[in-house]
Amino acid sequence: MSGFDPDRVYSVAVHDIPEPTAPELPSQTEKLLLDFLLQYRVGGDFIYRDKLRANLLLKQHQVEVDLRHVSLYNDELAHAIQERPAEILPLFESAAAKAARTILFPLSSGSEAAQQSIPNVQVLIKSGMNLQQFRDLTANTMNKLVRIPGIVISASVLSARATKLHLQCRACRSTKIIYPPSGLGGLGGGSDRGLPRVCDAPELENQKKDCPLDPYLIIHSKSSFTDHQTLKLQEAPDMVPVGELPRHMLLSVDRFLTGQVVPGARVIATGIYSTFQSAKNRSKGSAALRDPYLRVVHLEVSSPAAGGAGGANPFGVQFAPEEEEEFGEMARSEGFYERFAKSVAPSIYGSLDIKKAITCLLLGGSKKILPDGMRLRGDINVLLLGDPGTAKSQLLKFVEKVAPIAVYTSGKGSSAAGLTASVQRDSVSREFYLEGGAMVLADTGVVCIDEFDKMRDEDRVAIHEAMEQQTISIAKAGITTVLNSRTSVLAAANPVWGRYDEGRSPGENIDFQTTILSRFDMIFIVKDEHNEQRDRMIAKHVMNIHMNRPNQSTDENGDAVGDIDLDKMKRFIAYCKAKCAPRISAEAQEMLSSHFVSLRKQVKQVEQDNDERSSIPITIRQLEAIIRISESLAKLTLSPVVQNHHVEEAIRLFKFSTMDAVSAGSADGLSRGALNEEMIKIEKEIRRRLPIGWSTSYQSLVREFVTQQGYSSHALERTLYILEKREIIRFSGQKKVVHRVGV
Repeated sequence: MSGFDPDRVYSVAVHDIPEPTAPELPSQTEKLLLDFLLQYRVGGDFIYRDKLRANLLLKQHQVEVDLRHVSLYNDELAHAIQERPAEILPLFESAAAKAARTILFPLSSGSEAAQQSIPNVQVLIKSGMNLQQFRDLTANTMNKLVRIPGIVISASVLSARATKLHLQCRACRSTKIIYPPSGLGGLGGGSDRGLPRVCDAPELENQKKDCPLDPYLIIHSKSSFTDHQTLKLQEAPDMVPVGELPRHMLLSVDRFLTGQVVPGARVIATGIYSTFQSAKNRSKGSAALRDPYLRVVHLEVSSPAAGGAGGANPFGVQFAPEEEEEFGEMARSEGFYERFAKSVAPSIYGSLDIKKAITCLLLGGSKKILPDGMRLRGDINVLLLGDPGTAKSQLLKFVEKVAPIAVYTSGKGSSAAGLTASVQRDSVSREFYLEGGAMVLADTGVVCIDEFDKMRDEDRVAIHEAMEQQTISIAKAGITTVLNSRTSVLAAANPVWGRYDEGRSPGENIDFQTTILSRFDMIFIVKDEHNEQRDRMIAKHVMNIHMNRPNQSTDENGDAVGDIDLDKMKRFIAYCKAKCAPRISAEAQEMLSSHFVSLRKQVKQVEQDNDERSSIPITIRQLEAIIRISESLAKLTLSPVVQNHHVEEAIRLFKFSTMDAVSAGSADGLSRGALNEEMIKIEKEIRRRLPIGWSTSYQSLVREFVTQQGYSSHALERTLYILEKREIIRFSGQKKVVHRVGV
């Protein structure tokens, strides 16, 4: 401590002066990277050395490096990788190749054989950086490492890109080897750009050398190539601001990253944001206009489309243990099903059964794969058919927000190709490739189709297959293929006459073919009924919403509604879908089968009474529908087995929706057939009794027809209603007097 003794100021450095870690020369950088690969360890494991060795023994020359580990090892190095990836990555790959040599041939110091036997090792850089959106990529992010999420909408055919070219001069037969730069080989222009223009072989003394311009030919058999593929990434539909087109980004992948994804897969791509000179820009003029693309160094696939049978977590969402506990408690809480249903679109009053159906649709049943490879779908499709102004589209919009994956489309504005898939032609390579439509992009999610009745028939047929078989088969332009579309469909439609006409049968109101109706698990007929008390409640509810009062929304019994917020619902749905796939118990099975038989009987009875085939068929599909609904109810409470009470609720929902729609239009215990007969008779009588220009009181008509002749009052009212519509009679004096006015 002698430094304190003399009378002078003693200073000590507060910051430790770091040893100069920032590598100056490429060779130093490579040395550092090599040390990292061979010496970085977590606990007692040298993870990268072991990883590299395992991959090499499998003949996979690749290693995945986590950027966080690099920054723990040497912060400057990690920073350099993020800021100048294009310079550092080649060094990293050669360091990896050296490491591979030392691992596989520890004894041979530098013998030629060892040099030859290891090709380049591909380094995949996995980074935990924040995700950036397509719209955040600016000139400042050029040539830096970025990480962007999106949906793969098309993938090109694998092509071979040259890494080493063996050239031969046509005149003097001298050879030369060049290594083309590893930029975006395929996306640039012609392949002959990089070749030397003049032959540079030394002259021989006995012959004069006159090689022409562009003398070199490529000898393909001696050159070496690597795989290369271009993908087209589109930003996820929920990221696009209103009124903007979704942005696209070209991805260039090579070697082990090729062939990993199919169209419709959701991926997070890490790569170098760089530019290339596209063929179309070269003719356009401006010198430095270049198109951006992403040179991918790592792909995270977060979609089940790639993970085979669903993968562990289809939405790529991770759940913390505390969150899982909270979800478990939520699912076990008392009356959770009612509560969840009321949280669906809380701003819409009433229609609780429709909300329950939508809850089932969001969760879905369990999909099954039978031993012979046959698939049974687990997704639930719902059709809302009803009067205008019953908030159908609002429900659809809400589902689009709350479902983890959702696409909203309107019937008039979407064609068959836009819903399923279209075949496009690549502008550069002139090859055909597939671009997925809405049903493919929403794989494992929900497609909301509004204005379903306004679609052209040929477009509606396109989604038949997607709704039942859950695939989309395409045979166009020499491409025959099958795409996955494991989606639930939520459709909203208006009846034929714009409003539901009580006077006609459901078949006349619903203009859809039975083929498409049988594919819907639940069909709701939403009528705008006039009921003073209900109207009051709705008006009050709407006023509360418009005056922005905090959650004073109450249902019929006056309980508060909507206490689960959107984000929590979204995560809960993702959690249920990932973790739970209930199966049916034996008692529930017995209950279901006997109930289905009675349903068929009921439909047969309705058909006999009305003397016409029911427009809404009850087929085996409907039995499967009830099974799926009961599975989704069990899934909501995270129970692994479907119990009896789940089946009862499923049957109740089904009866309320589809069976109601089948028997709609009959009243007073009369079937529609009998009712129509009575109405025809009453109409005849009235025309006979009331000449044109005469009038009578309503009461006397009731006395005559109902009391004396025994017709039902319902039939009389219906007849008068229809006659008034046709302007044959007119009411006056608050419907007390009936005038005959027309023929």
